[in-house]
Parts: sequence; C-alpha cells; structure tokens
Amino acid sequence: MKGRTIILDHIRGREAAALLVDGQLDDFLIATDAPAPGTIYRARADRPVKGQGGMFLTTPDGPAFLRQVKGLAPGVHLLVQVTGYAEPGKAIPVTAKLLFKSRYAIVTPGAPGLNVSRSIRDDEERDRLQEVAHTEMGKSGFGLILRSACVGVDADEIAEDIAQMANLADQVLQDDGDAPGFLTDGDGPHVQAWRDWTDPADVVTQPGAFAEHGVLDLLDDALSARTSLPGGGFLFIEPTRALVAVDVNTGSDMSLAAGQKANFACAKALPRALRVRGLGGQIVLDLAPMAKKDRRGFEAVLRAALRADGEETSLAGWTPLGHFELQRKRGRIPVAEMLK
Repeated sequence: MKGRTIILDHIRGREAAALLVDGQLDDFLIATDAPAPGTIYRARADRPVKGQGGMFLTTPDGPAFLRQVKGLAPGVHLLVQVTGYAEPGKAIPVTAKLLFKSRYAIVTPGAPGLNVSRSIRDDEERDRLQEVAHTEMGKSGFGLILRSACVGVDADEIAEDIAQMANLADQVLQDDGDAPGFLTDGDGPHVQAWRDWTDPADVVTQPGAFAEHGVLDLLDDALSARTSLPGGGFLFIEPTRALVAVDVNTGSDMSLAAGQKANFACAKALPRALRVRGLGGQIVLDLAPMAKKDRRGFEAVLRAALRADGEETSLAGWTPLGHFELQRKRGRIPVAEMLK
C-alpha cells in the first residue's frame, strides 16, 4: 500500500491515531491518563530545589517541577504548561513559557514578533504569510509563528486558525484566580494528528479502522524488541528503568563493511522506531564494530534522520567503550505501558 494514510480510531477504550507511510507504521499516538503536553495550570510555587535552579509547584494533578525560577518566591501563583511526561513517582515537567499551538499557527505570548517557519523558502510565499500575520496580529502584543503547513493554504483559513489561538491565549492570560486550578487541556491523539501530520494523506475515521487496515498487526511488530534493518541487520530495543538500550547486529552479513552498513541503517531507522514506541530519556546505542573514521558519517546520517522527527533529541556523543548516547525528550508515555 503506497502513500500516506491517517487512521483515527480507539484501542482498548483509548483514543488513538496511526500514521501509515507506504504500508509501514510511521507514527502512533494513544491517549493516556497523565496530563497531556500542552495542558495549562494555574499553579502555586511551593519549595525551591537548591543546586538545581528549580521549584516544586502545586497543581490540580499533583506536584510539578519548574526549572529556571530566578526571582520566584514560594506562595506565588503563576501559569505553567506541561512539556512532557514524568517518570513514575516524579513531578510533572512544566514551563512558564506558554505556547498555543494549532495546525497553522503558534501564538507565543512571552515572545513578541511575527515569524514564518524557516523551512518555507519561497520568498513570495513568505511575503504572503507575513501579510496574513500582520493583518491578524498587528495590534496584538503576542508573538506568532506560522508553521510550514501554511504553504499553499488559503489566507482566510490561516487567519481563522490564528484568531482561535490568539483568543485562547487572551482568555488564559486574563485568568485572575488565586488557587491552583486547571485552565486548558492538552490535545488528544486525534487533534494532535490533525495538528502535526500535515502532509497530504488519506484520512480514515470509521470505527474498527485499525483492524481493517492492519494497524494492530503492525503495532505488534513495531513493539517487539527486534526491528529488522535493510541489508539483513537488526536492532534490539529494550527499555530499562534507567535508559533505553539499543543493540545493533549485522545479522547474516559477514562482509568487512557489515558493521558500517548496519550502523548507518540503524541511524536512519532509529527515530521512527523510538517514535512509534513512545520512548525517550537516555538512549544508549551498542553499535556493531566499525572503524573510528566512520563515526562522523554515522553522526551525520543520524542527525539528518532526527531532523525530520518531531521529538527534541540531542546527541550526547561517544563513550570510552564505543557506545553512542542520545538524550530524547519524554514527550510521550511508552506505548507498551498503555497496552499492557
């Protein structure tokens, strides 16, 4: 099956969304019981953490942790937004820099300026979008980023999207409550799929679509520890409490370049493998043997693959034992935990 297909359905009573690209599961979203990223609270500052530059906060969903809190005193109320998922037993990660994100627009109350995504390179299109931005936000003190999905979209549709996000931002910032409270919820899987999977695709919404389109079988394959690579190699991806271990194997290839080929294939396949599984945190790659002169090429391939991935990931580098380490934002709860 060629092309892109977005399937919106439910699995085990939870809202879920699957993105298929050429018949392969490229992304998968599932609702969780934890506060979704994007949720906004009115929180109370409780206890500073010396040495970490952070503060524990009280929210309606439990304790949260805010970094970079210079000048913030205990007892003060402030607006914060959930940025990811916490490990079991830890506080919810939040930020005081609020973003109101939709399909075409991101309204940034704390960062003035009207901007167009850098990935839009056509000068005429950038000028058109700048005009739309100035028309809708010219008198506002909020900042705005127009996303790459705006390319070729009717100006009225973009303007409507901007207005909705600006109105939501205005309502939230006018909050004058004096106790911890809930203000807005983060997007669920179906809305997030509409917001972020913007490339042209067939969209399927009827109940039972996961079974009809083979998503359940693809999900079983994707969540197994072993992932096949082009050329006969394979990965073992095994989450532990401390980190995610990725073991690269050459398989039946016994050539001198087998290690290099398997490692480069791993670099291309790893972002999708982590994304579909919902894995983040510390990622440690135990690569197949290859010459040190090939390390720079491996990093270049991995960096290019991660550039197209939506989750923030930093390359930590090589260890003395020859492992390669990544640090990936915990933007999702592992899918395997949700499907137990």
